[in-house]
Amino acid sequence: MRVLAQVAMVMNLDKCIGCHTCSVTCKQTWTNRPGVEYAWFNNVETKPGVGYPRRYEDQEHWKGGWALDGRGRLVLRSGGRARRLLSLFANPDLPSVEDYYEPVTYDYDHLVSAPAGPDLPVARPRSLLTGRPAAVTWGANWEDGLGGAPEHAGDDPNLSGSWAEKVRFEFEQTFLFHLPRLCEHCLNPACVAACPSGALYKRVEDGIVLVDQDRCRGWRMCVTACPYKKVYVNHATGKAEKCTFCFPRVEAGRPTVCSETCVGRLRYLGLLLYDADRVAGAAATPDARDLLEAQRDVFLDPRDPEVAAAARESGIPEDWLDAARRSPVHDLVVRHRIALPLHPEYRTLPMVWYVPPLSPVLDAVTGAGGDQDDPDHVFAAVTRLRIPLEYLAELFTAGDTDVVAGVLMKLTALRSYMRRRALGEPGDDAALKAVRLTPGDAEELHRLLAVAKYADRYVVPAAHREDAAALGALENRCPVESPAGRRVPLGMPTLRRSGGGRP
Repeated sequence: MRVLAQVAMVMNLDKCIGCHTCSVTCKQTWTNRPGVEYAWFNNVETKPGVGYPRRYEDQEHWKGGWALDGRGRLVLRSGGRARRLLSLFANPDLPSVEDYYEPVTYDYDHLVSAPAGPDLPVARPRSLLTGRPAAVTWGANWEDGLGGAPEHAGDDPNLSGSWAEKVRFEFEQTFLFHLPRLCEHCLNPACVAACPSGALYKRVEDGIVLVDQDRCRGWRMCVTACPYKKVYVNHATGKAEKCTFCFPRVEAGRPTVCSETCVGRLRYLGLLLYDADRVAGAAATPDARDLLEAQRDVFLDPRDPEVAAAARESGIPEDWLDAARRSPVHDLVVRHRIALPLHPEYRTLPMVWYVPPLSPVLDAVTGAGGDQDDPDHVFAAVTRLRIPLEYLAELFTAGDTDVVAGVLMKLTALRSYMRRRALGEPGDDAALKAVRLTPGDAEELHRLLAVAKYADRYVVPAAHREDAAALGALENRCPVESPAGRRVPLGMPTLRRSGGGRP
């Protein structure tokens, strides 16, 4: 067992109101420079929708993430070294600017400098790429609130099954929810493995994936390999850029900008301990529907004395162990099992997880003529919610609707229990027992999901700069390399120490 620590995030989609404050503050902090006008390290998408860039989830087209070859070994969808070498100067699997959008500015000066005349002056759009007049036809948030859904949302790659016929983009029949996205800082990042120059690396201190600007040569293989399309090319410098998980703030023990400015308080930050020796096997799980449990099995219990001892042996300090024990991410992902990863079938083992949205359950019960106080009626209504289980399963469980239904039933039982308590009535312990929750678990989950304070939502320990020199010995370690130095043949990325010290 080789214990490493990862800073991870969970987002409660029930609380996202689509205000885009997280996107704007991230943009102002990280991508307000020439060359990355089109890049949004954090963006909020409306689902169903084609996303940003358009149809980024269609890996048959974009060749992102990992796949299994005929012998069950992990290989990049974008191809091996030979194929990537042949496409260095003509990569066919890159999104175009039209797939993102052409960033524009406006002739604001014309509003005040136009000569007097009978017509009101107009600030016309101009491309930030060419400086020429441009038409605004697409954007990073073009489908906000299902705007244009009848024309575009049907192209959502997640609506590919026969069940998709039940989705109707008509007034009073459709559904929507907001999905904030950023780099997943995966345990098995395809972008790192695909980089020919070794510029992308995963920090051994905290698992954050970064780009070494000095080593980047702009080959853009990372853009293709990332299945979430969260690596961008700065067209002014020719180098790759991506979400940094606000590592300067994390090293100071503070949450990311998107988390701290989130109006809905839907984000949670914390540590997860994981066994690096299990990463390879988890990512190579044959059945895509088993990848969720395989990834959960990689995570370790920080309260286990054996895990704590192994963590200390790996150099993880005591305050980090304490933070891992208090981690809201561990509680939501491992303990209560209500958070799910985005597209586990990409086999990158993502580390940004989501609590799926819960439609108005009691309305569904009443509409079906059921009893709101009957747990059987309430649980049965979960399968008839406005947001189809199949759609959520395509996003979070590789199509396994049973897992999604189990999470939604747990959330439903929690909501019903706390509702009765708020009305001064005795809680329904039978409903909790049916979803394997105790009254104590329900109280804790309610506190965490509904009324958690700042210190409960963000448990991020500060840097240990005194350990920076010791980490140099781990500079060229691979996350699936054994202590004896034997590498498993997966082409996994190299973990390197950044200059920021040990968070």
